Amino acid sequence: MTTDTFADFAASQEARKETTDLVLTYTHALCEALEKNYIEFSIRAHQRSLESKDDDYGYHDARIRALKQGMSDYEFTIETGRKYHKIVMNTRGSRSAHAFVDKKTGEMYKTASWKAPAKGVRYNLLNEKDREWLFQYADWASSYLYRN
Repeated sequence: MTTDTFADFAASQEARKETTDLVLTYTHALCEALEKNYIEFSIRAHQRSLESKDDDYGYHDARIRALKQGMSDYEFTIETGRKYHKIVMNTRGSRSAHAFVDKKTGEMYKTASWKAPAKGVRYNLLNEKDREWLFQYADWASSYLYRN
């Protein structure tokens, strides 16, 4: 027989809400880290073109200036479903699923399709070590999701 009271239920409900709010906050922070990674990657690519004496110096210089001001072709957004937050990569009218995050547990998965995650947890946003690594090393092209 259980001796749970309504107060116990309410307390556990509040704890679950705090966890799901925290997962969403960390998912937003990951989207920001991915956008930053794309900008840094793009700046390096345009700088290589400038160093190679590419014919279109003005274009590459203008792109570097725009990127340094935060103007990027890529944006990472979140679409929340019943069980997962889907991180979506948006670019020039095209969209693709980047990763899935379990709303309740913070477990992160690579994509199997637009609608579903692949099997096997890759990271957990509620784990401080995983989260710090992701915010520093996660890349816009999602290669970090293919670790063993």
